Amino acid sequence: MLKRILKSKRGEGYIDVAIGILCLMLVVALAVSFFPVFTTKQQLDLFAAEIVREAEIAGGTNVASRISTMRQQTGLNPQIEWDCDYFSGNRVQLNGDISVTLTDTVDIGFFFLGSFPVQIRAKASGKSEVYYK
Repeated sequence: MLKRILKSKRGEGYIDVAIGILCLMLVVALAVSFFPVFTTKQQLDLFAAEIVREAEIAGGTNVASRISTMRQQTGLNPQIEWDCDYFSGNRVQLNGDISVTLTDTVDIGFFFLGSFPVQIRAKASGKSEVYYK
């Protein structure tokens, strides 16, 4: 009787389905934990593009008001590094290179494994549109 029960294949499909659903849920949980990194990267790219465009129009890197607006809109507080061909002070001559690098850190956590900080960078560049005499 016991031998016949052990050899029976009835119910094997239920176990396969249960294991398959468990694996699918783990993959979904992993994707949900990584999703904030991609949205933060996209927001950081937009942040960089917006402040470089403002710097191009203003003819310099004195764009603190736009930076504070973008910080409020995105909720990010990145480290900002400018690399420009300065004319004088914070001003950049016509067709002078303006580039910015934004750096921010995002924590990735996966259940009991803890959180892992990931550093994200965004770069943008442009040319000054203002002529200084």
